[in-house]
Amino acid sequence: VQLVESGGGLVQARGSLRLSCIVSGQTFGSQAWYRQAPGKEREFLSAITWNERTAYADSVKGRFTISKDNAKNTVYLQMNSLRPEDTAVYYCAGDQKLQGWPFQRYKYWGQGTLVTVSS
Repeated sequence: VQLVESGGGLVQARGSLRLSCIVSGQTFGSQAWYRQAPGKEREFLSAITWNERTAYADSVKGRFTISKDNAKNTVYLQMNSLRPEDTAVYYCAGDQKLQGWPFQRYKYWGQGTLVTVSS
C-alpha cells in the first residue's frame, strides 16, 4: 500500500493550492488529511468516506475542500484563503475501516508534502 502526496509549495497569503494523494494497493473506507507544523502536534484537517461523507476541522472549514476521484485513486485537498499559520507538512492517510470516524486512527500514511504560506 502506498500513498503519495503532491502539490505542496510556496504560496502567498490569501492564495490557493490543491494537494493530491494518489493511493495504490488498497481501497479505503476513509481517507483523511492531516498537517503538522514545526513544534506542534499533528492536526486533523478533513476526511472523506467511501460514500463521500465529509468532515472538517473548525480551523479549515469554509476554506478547505476534500474530494476524491475513484477512477484516479486520488484524494484532493483544495486549500483557499491560505494563511501563514497554515504552513506545515501535510499528510494524507487512509484506512479500510471506519472506527470512530472522522477522528479515528489511520493505518496508512503518506510521506507528506510541505506547504509554506508567506505573509
